[in-house]
Amino acid sequence: MQPLEMSAVDLVAALRQGDITAVECATVFLDRIEATNGSINAFLAVDREGALARAADIDARRKAGKPVGPLAGLPVALKDVLCTADMPTTCASKMLAGFRPPYDADVVARLRRADAVFVGKTNMDEFAMGGSNENSAFGPVRNPWDLSRAPGGSSGGSAACVAADMAPVAIGSDTGGSIRQPAGLCGITGLKPTYGRVSRRGLIAFASSLDQIGPMARSAADCALIMETIAGHDPGDSTSLAVDVPRYTDLIDKPLTGVRIGRVPEHFAAGLDPEVAKGVEEAFAVLMAAGATVHDVQLPHAKYGIPTYYLIAPCEASSNLARYDGAHYGHRAEPGKGHRAEAGGQRSAGQAGGFESPLVEMYCRSRAEGFGPEVKRRIMLGTYALSAGYYDAYYAKALRVRRLIRQDYLDAFQTVDLIGGPVSATPAFKLGEKTDDPLAMYLVDLYTVGTNLAGVGGISFPCGFTKSGLPIGFQLQAPPLAEPLLLQAADRFQRLTDWHRRRPQAMEGGKA
Repeated sequence: MQPLEMSAVDLVAALRQGDITAVECATVFLDRIEATNGSINAFLAVDREGALARAADIDARRKAGKPVGPLAGLPVALKDVLCTADMPTTCASKMLAGFRPPYDADVVARLRRADAVFVGKTNMDEFAMGGSNENSAFGPVRNPWDLSRAPGGSSGGSAACVAADMAPVAIGSDTGGSIRQPAGLCGITGLKPTYGRVSRRGLIAFASSLDQIGPMARSAADCALIMETIAGHDPGDSTSLAVDVPRYTDLIDKPLTGVRIGRVPEHFAAGLDPEVAKGVEEAFAVLMAAGATVHDVQLPHAKYGIPTYYLIAPCEASSNLARYDGAHYGHRAEPGKGHRAEAGGQRSAGQAGGFESPLVEMYCRSRAEGFGPEVKRRIMLGTYALSAGYYDAYYAKALRVRRLIRQDYLDAFQTVDLIGGPVSATPAFKLGEKTDDPLAMYLVDLYTVGTNLAGVGGISFPCGFTKSGLPIGFQLQAPPLAEPLLLQAADRFQRLTDWHRRRPQAMEGGKA
């Protein structure tokens, strides 16, 4: 079997046994990126020189009998929202174009210590705000299953690069479905861990109470392998949970006998694509054949998930992105013609083209030039909701509804072990189809935002294909810190089906 066809688990085993060297492995995937990225635009930066140097060092240490990490030689792609000291971190925004952080994110540092080989940084919706990866300042990502369609977002580059065999594993972030939704639309597996299970230090924040980092790969077994490295307490992150990390890979190969899976009837209402509904129902049947039982459960406040999310997330974004002002770091606008400061540094509004001072002009023009339309929209929504006279009516009320949504999940998990259903109401949609209708785009997250609002874990994996050959995703959600059960159920499903092994025909032979 060729490296491009191997799972991350099998690649690590082959590297350990000497069947392939780290340099050979890295070269295969780097060549694949070079051959296909022009069509897909999954990567914003590729570090061929650095990856091969790191791979050579791993091979040398292994040959000399020196210790190497548990992922030694495994190629990994990183979403460009994670700080990397040796590569730019742009968040797919002009605001951070060329920015090179002075340190690694905790997740990146853990993967380095495990001797993973970073092949590059993946494209994304700007500052992780979007559901189609069309908001990137550096062009949209294209879905490998149909290059005219969106890969989902905001981790669209991470999902597409795994689907197109440009990397066996990618790291994404999930604020309202940004790992699970693109995984579903690209036919791969994506895990959103419990909030606090993986450190957020070095993740450039969108909405701090919702953001969570997780793995994206072909299979649940591959995600389990990566979770053993990236999960764990980080004293540098005050929201990081101080709980032990289990051996996920040892826990997943278990039967589902007696596992109770909840089915939310409202998830199958009008608006759900019939082919998606059929694929999801067939997935429930597979899980039942594996020993699980399925029971209807209620999430009474789920209908408020989208408005609640789109108040809380923009409010937190408004606060987090206030730091990008052109003064401390980030894009700074060039001085405008005829807008030179007078001797005392002050000028009239008329002299400054309507700005009250050169400093205010610089702030306004830097942010106007640096941020894209969707980021501006969410900043304005959040700033309005936090403004005097509106805080209690919007943000504070949204927090109270969020508590009700979380309680719904906790109540449901008293009667079932997992909750299953669709990831997205439709398969991958055409690029440009929803860009003129923000509300339609926001509804793409209908089935995923509840997981983040409740702070629980979720996993997405392929459960079928439409007649036109587009992947259908299935989602499972679990109580806090029940990632072993999520991975176990997904792994059992994947042992009984082959959906996750399918490859896009457009990508066969390295051609897009």
